[in-house]
Amino acid sequence: MSSEPKRWYRRRIVIVLAAVAAVLIGSAAVFAITRPGDVFNKDVEFRAEPEQTSVPQAEAPKKKKGKKGKKGKKVDPLSGFKWAQYGYSPDRRRYLPTKPNVAPPFKRRWSWDANVLLEFPPIIVGQRLFVMRNDGQVVKLDKNTGKVHWRRDMGYLGASSPAYGDKKIVVTILERTKGSAGKVAAIWARSGKVSWSRDLPSRSESSPIIVDHHVYFGTENGTVYSMRVDNGAIQWQFHAGGAVKGGLALADGKFYFGTYGGQVYAISQKTGKQVWHTGTSGAHFGLSAGNFYATAAVAFGRVYIGNTDGNMYSFSAASGKLAWRRGTGSYVYASAAVAQVPNGQPTVYFGSYDGTFYALDARSGSTRWSYRDGGKISGGTSVIGGIVYYSNWGKRNTTALGAVSGRRIWTNPRGAFNPVVSDGEDIYLTGFSSVARFEPLTVAQEHARAQRIAKQKALAKKRAIAKKKKQAAKKHAAKKKKSG
Repeated sequence: MSSEPKRWYRRRIVIVLAAVAAVLIGSAAVFAITRPGDVFNKDVEFRAEPEQTSVPQAEAPKKKKGKKGKKGKKVDPLSGFKWAQYGYSPDRRRYLPTKPNVAPPFKRRWSWDANVLLEFPPIIVGQRLFVMRNDGQVVKLDKNTGKVHWRRDMGYLGASSPAYGDKKIVVTILERTKGSAGKVAAIWARSGKVSWSRDLPSRSESSPIIVDHHVYFGTENGTVYSMRVDNGAIQWQFHAGGAVKGGLALADGKFYFGTYGGQVYAISQKTGKQVWHTGTSGAHFGLSAGNFYATAAVAFGRVYIGNTDGNMYSFSAASGKLAWRRGTGSYVYASAAVAQVPNGQPTVYFGSYDGTFYALDARSGSTRWSYRDGGKISGGTSVIGGIVYYSNWGKRNTTALGAVSGRRIWTNPRGAFNPVVSDGEDIYLTGFSSVARFEPLTVAQEHARAQRIAKQKALAKKRAIAKKKKQAAKKHAAKKKKSG
């Protein structure tokens, strides 16, 4: 090769490397300019609330009347405490205040195996649980024993929690048959008979909510429905700009929800008309929007909702103005819990696909504490009393942390998505394909457990010392034999 071609070859390499460097520098500049980062707008209203919502008192179960109008001895199993929709309260803040003793350690009372994935938890109606399997089968369980009362096949695919109201269970179905659109249906809670069913033009995995004799939910084609619970008649429809995957959160006469495409809406409960709507641009270095899969939580005059762009957002419930945005290391599919537990401050609790669980200041979005778990946290959070529960999809387990301290208190080898609901006395844990009832230990049981653990540790220590002495004696004997 002559000197001229060599010089041209070297010059070409230099040009290519310079071009690559220019692209990299330009990309870095674009990233520096457009990456969204964390945001805090201090002028957005934050509404103070009482330090603790009162602990719900168990309703006295209603007695059934006999055929002749005389009061019978049987108790109505559907009366009493109700966790009537996904997220417990209509505002979906996922917080149930309880007495301090509703906490680990627990004793398992029963377990029911669904034999198929359970993506969403059951609801509680008196002495019964209602849960939908991922194959579209709705199951009614006895809360005290785990016994199945009835099963009803409602479609091919389901991924939501039922809702209860007007003596009916309402469910949304993703697919009626394989590859088809979904439907919504009402089932009589007592008998399991279908009251009515309405086919939908698209799929739905939006956990419904029943308020004032109407059921409300969203669908993948962006339609939000209000239907009568008695016959399924449509009261109004609202058309959003993207798929509505999560449930609708209700507060102050308005429904709040996010969509695929990064939009957040507030609409009127009565009319379905838009009150406000805002967009986001937290994905791809601020050049596009992520998707809102999570169900929003409304508290303290704010709307809290996670996005697949890796951010948790807080908006003004009154105007939709962004209060703060806080980034994590990966997708935030999880629905947040928002609570001010005793001795705590207003806090947003949620997990990220980066394997970290976060507790953020509900006003500013600053970190109160975080817990690095690893794996992938995909499902929603529940705060029961002073304990926060979440499941890890990557590890298939459930963890309980102190809501104030962030310290790990309990783990269980069951879990996948949305782990815990409670009746204020026990917890009901949803695993990958099971539901189990866990009862807090009494003081006597906890004392006996502590004594048993201490005894086991002492015995293990005694055995270890004996083993060590035996090994030393054996070694001494071998040494003596060798020297002799």
